[in-house]
Order: sequence, then C-alpha cells, then structure tokens
Amino acid sequence: MQIRAFRVAASALVLGAILTTPAVRAASPTNYAALSKPRQALVDDLERRTFDWFWDSANPTTGLVPDHYPGESFSSIAAVGFGLTAYGVGAERGYITREQAVERTLATLRFFSDAPQNASEDDASGYHGFYYHFLDMQTGKRFGRWVELSSVDTTLLLGGVLFAQTYYDRDTPAEGEIRELADRIYRRVDWPWMQPRAPLISMGWTPGGQFIPSDWKGYNEGMLVYILALGSPTHPVKPEAWKAWLSTNDTTWGEFHGQTFLNFAPMFGHQYSHVWVDFRGIRDDWNREHDLDYFQNSRRATYSQRNYAIANPGKWTGYGANVWGLTASNGPGGIIVEQGDKTLKFEGYTARGAGLDYISDDGTIAPTAAGGSIAFAPEIVIPALETMKQRYGKSIYGRYGFVDAFNPSFHTRTELRTGRLVPELGWVDTVQLGIDQGPIVLMIENWRSDFVWKVMRRNPYIRNGLEKAGFTGGWLDESVP
Repeated sequence: MQIRAFRVAASALVLGAILTTPAVRAASPTNYAALSKPRQALVDDLERRTFDWFWDSANPTTGLVPDHYPGESFSSIAAVGFGLTAYGVGAERGYITREQAVERTLATLRFFSDAPQNASEDDASGYHGFYYHFLDMQTGKRFGRWVELSSVDTTLLLGGVLFAQTYYDRDTPAEGEIRELADRIYRRVDWPWMQPRAPLISMGWTPGGQFIPSDWKGYNEGMLVYILALGSPTHPVKPEAWKAWLSTNDTTWGEFHGQTFLNFAPMFGHQYSHVWVDFRGIRDDWNREHDLDYFQNSRRATYSQRNYAIANPGKWTGYGANVWGLTASNGPGGIIVEQGDKTLKFEGYTARGAGLDYISDDGTIAPTAAGGSIAFAPEIVIPALETMKQRYGKSIYGRYGFVDAFNPSFHTRTELRTGRLVPELGWVDTVQLGIDQGPIVLMIENWRSDFVWKVMRRNPYIRNGLEKAGFTGGWLDESVP
C-alpha cells in the first residue's frame, strides 16, 4: 500500500432522453421500490457487504477503523466517522442489533474522549480537539511523524460522532452516555485555533512544521468543515469564514462535458458532505445567485463524469456509459509504461478526477465514484454498478463488495505496490478503503430511506452551522421533529 500523508484536495451527451438540456432534471425518477427484483437484490447485497467491511475491520475495543482492509493498516479517523454512521444503518436494516451498535459506538466514543491531546510529536492522538489523520490501530496514537493533525478528517469523524449523538435517543444509561460523549468531543474542537490565516480554516497542523500552508478555499469536501466550525457552541468561527470559502467558487463554475456546474474533479468532493447533510432544497447566497442547490450540483457532476467516460478522451479500456468513475483511490502505482508512441503514467493512490479544475485519469476506475453518487442519480448509477459487477465481478466483487479500484488498461508485469494483475482484465486492487466504502453504504441508505439525512436534520449543531452559513429554505424552514 502506498503511504499517503495528505489527501489531494484541491461533451458527449448521455444516451437516451435523460438529458434534455445541458442541465439534468432536478428530480430523480428512480426509487428502490421501482427497481426490478434483480436490481433490488444488487443494491441489497452491496449495502450489506459494504456495511460488513466496517463491522469486521474495526477494533471492537477502541472502535478504530483501518484505512484499508484486509491486511495490516493504520486507522483512518475519517473511516471511523463513516463507520459510526454505518452502525446505525446496520441497526435499522437488521444486520446487527441496536444493542450491538450501541456497544461498538460507546467503545469508539470513549476512546476518542479519553485519547491524549497534547503538542508532543509521538505521544498524542490529537490536539486542541482535532485528531491526527492516521492513528496506530493498537495504541491509538499518531501513526508517524509524517501524519498531520487534520481539520477535514476530524470533521468526517465528527460527522459520525454527531450522527451518534442524535440517533441514539433512548432513555437508557448507555445511549445517554453516547450523547454526552459525542457532545464533549464536538464541543472540545477549537476551530479558531485552526485559523492562522483567518477567516479561512487551515488544512492541518504538525508539531514539527506547525500549520500547513494551505487553507480550505473553494468548493470541495471542506464544505462540512465550515458548517461544523460555524455550528460550534463553544469555539465557533465567524460567519465570514463561509464567504471566504465561497470566494473562488466562480473560477470553477462552468460547462464540462455537457453539464454546467460547480466543478471539483474527484467525485468524493461531491459526496462527503452530502453523506450527513441533506442539501436538497436548501440554498446559501451562492446557490440563490446560480439558481441551484448543492445536491443538484452534485447530480450534474455525476452526469458529467459519465459523459466524460463516454467521450473517453484518453482512450482507456472499458470506459463507457456504464463503466465510469474517477475519485481518490488506489492505483497500479507510480509506473511509467511506453506503449507504441505513447508514454503512459499509472499513479498509485491519488485524487483522480475530471473537471474544469483538473483532469487526472490513468484508466483506473473506482466503483465508489458511482456507488457513492447513487442518491444523486440512481438511474445512471445502478446500471453502472450492475455492469461493472457483471463484467468484472469475479475479480472485483467479493466478501466486502467492490474492491477499491481496478484498471483494465494496465497489463504490465512488474512489482506492484498494491493489488494484483488479473489475466484478460488488468490491475485489480485487493483491498477496500474506508473513505471509499463509507459513501457507498451511507448514500445507498440515504437514497433508499433518507435515513442519515433525517437523523442529521434533527442535530442542532448541523442546523446552526447551516443557518450561520446563510442557508434557508427546504427542511431548514420546518420545525425540528
């Protein structure tokens, strides 16, 4: 597995009558009940297997979830956030009992509440309420000196923490403790401390290098960072932070492969915040100016990715209407191949994507790019999942659903950093990543039942953060149930 210290952040039309203008229809016509029995079985199976990845991989004593699994791994705090939310899905779906979900959640929150917070290089799990991106699976402390105290990964962890706070609402000692611990963990985060260049929020900090010289600015997964920072009852940032984050949006607003939308090349930027926040029908100032909400924007981004694959400018093997999806994922790994008069570079872990901001495409398909977008555009996502499973399933679909990624264009026999070569297919990963599994299981459930969204609409911190960012309309105008 290629070690990664920091995540990279930073016009063919669809076949048929789905696209009638450069902007897709706002409402999705496909719901679970309308699917054929085989497609319902496909969704059911994928959701259950992806949930099982979190349940089986986590350390039941600490709740730490590995970055990648099977095999040895450090823990990803973002994966823990996805896992905490998945346990609620498991309880609702009957994969586990509510009591099992409570036990695992309580163990996780106790660990993060008690984990050491200080400025040392090696003897801490976090500082100022934030946590290190990667933790040792056994000790729970910073995995290595290359690992940053991460504002966005702490935020993704907090998504799961706040989900737990709201979901476990019964009058029992265990569920009461969950609520208390979740509140303590969230209230402890010192958001203004992470603003060395206020009003923007820094991407992170290290004891040796201090604050990372990059801030969350422009449309990306940092959306949830600002919402949670604004919503804090103890250490909030000022409302101008949201305006500063929005300030460069128009540089990536435009048409890309038949869709006009706010671009961010990898699909995870269109998915992560949406796992916990229902952006349907709520709008901030930027939304109102451009007459669409962020959910509609992600829907357009999903279609754009599919259109890009249909056009296939890189002439990669397998791309088409039902095989598509670029996002942060593993890949064959830092290998340059001479092929005729072309030089092809195949990356390891990187933020693949296609948009106005950049194109990073080496033929590697990540099923989560489609699967995590099921709530946005099920009518094109489900056929893609179905086709990829039918065409390559023997090699890319197993105990925990889809592997992280595969590349039908890579056939070079060489020493691989991760994955394996499959005859007549190409490179196939042998693990799943928590940050890619999370959007699959959670967005399937949001599409099926609005489950996570319904829970989070009741969370006062989410609501407060959205309102301070200037969001109005939709469910925000309704009273809390």
